[in-house]
Amino acid sequence: MEAWIEHLIALLALPQFGLSTVFVVSFVSATLLPMGSEPAVFGLVKLNAALFWPAILVATTGNTLGGALTWAMGFATQKALAGRARSGTHARALRWLQQLGPKACLLSWLPVIGDPLCAVAGWLKLPFWPCLWFMAIGKFIRYTTMTALLLWVFPGGWTW
Repeated sequence: MEAWIEHLIALLALPQFGLSTVFVVSFVSATLLPMGSEPAVFGLVKLNAALFWPAILVATTGNTLGGALTWAMGFATQKALAGRARSGTHARALRWLQQLGPKACLLSWLPVIGDPLCAVAGWLKLPFWPCLWFMAIGKFIRYTTMTALLLWVFPGGWTW
């Protein structure tokens, strides 16, 4: 690896920068922007294993707050989209989400559909605090599981 990349990674892994970097990356990745935060969490923990739980908690907090922002964006756009025509698939998906209620936000950790799910929960005006709670549970389980797997099941990483 290039020396400057190693230096940058080492700098960002310092506790005073590493956790704040994990927070920002986790927050931004929970919005509708297409990026993942797992590499930042894994990189920090790989460089400093003592930060496993702090990194998991900071990533969960950042990602949950990003999900809350996405929920708020969905809530705010509900009025603008209220009169739009919907397809049959769209209507079935909305009925399914309304039946599940805030519990649907447990799935907010899923790639591709998780972030839009938070927006739709806001758009449907599902209760904010229960949605936030379920988002946090799902995201905490994801970060804990993925980071632990990468550290202990694939300790040397893998090659493609």
